[in-house]
Amino acid sequence: MTTPALPPAVLVHGLDDALAAVSAAAETGRAVALLSAPAASAHAGALWLLELRSRALDAHPSADAIAILDCDDRAGDAQGAIAAGVTRLVFSGRADAAARLADIAAACGAVLLTARPAALDLRGRRDAAAACRAWLLGRTG
Repeated sequence: MTTPALPPAVLVHGLDDALAAVSAAAETGRAVALLSAPAASAHAGALWLLELRSRALDAHPSADAIAILDCDDRAGDAQGAIAAGVTRLVFSGRADAAARLADIAAACGAVLLTARPAALDLRGRRDAAAACRAWLLGRTG
């Protein structure tokens, strides 16, 4: 499976991270991917991530942001995420399950990734918005 081109990813732990990332996307005119924590489908869920994206875009309507949910090796979570409307998800389970999930995702207009993209982690950053702007512009985050 090939990984489609994605905008730079920012690891989001909560709404503040999503707001910083989407604000930076609006300011720079660049797209951003809001990436969940590893295995977030098991503890936060698809609707949590979709709501973070929605609230961040409500605050910055000119921004372009996608959400990527990490489902780890949980095929059922991946199917549920697709049904909930997640259009990008990470699945790191068995190759045969990944192939079936990729077909299901494609039929629903979603994309299944088999590895997490590189991402900027905002945890511990003094100025999250500045770090996001630099990351989106291709500078060291």
